[in-house]
Amino acid sequence: MSTNPKAAPDDQATPSNVEKDPHDWTTGNETMTGAQASYLKTLCEEAGVEFDPSLSKADASLKIDELQQKTGRGKNH
Repeated sequence: MSTNPKAAPDDQATPSNVEKDPHDWTTGNETMTGAQASYLKTLCEEAGVEFDPSLSKADASLKIDELQQKTGRGKNH
C-alpha cells in the first residue's frame, strides 16, 4: 500500500496542500509572472478594465480570480 505524502493524516481534518491566501505566499510580493501578465491582460480586455502592470504575484492572482468571475472564464465558483 502506497501513501500520498500530501494526504492528510487520519488525525488531521484538512489536507496539507490546502490553497493559501496569495498574500501568505513567500513570493507574493514579487513582480507577477509573464504567464499571469498575459492572462490578466486578456481578462482585463474582456472585462473592460485597465491592466495594471505593476501588480505583485499575489495581487495579480487575486485580480485574475476577480476577473474570472466577472467574465465567466476559468474557475467555476
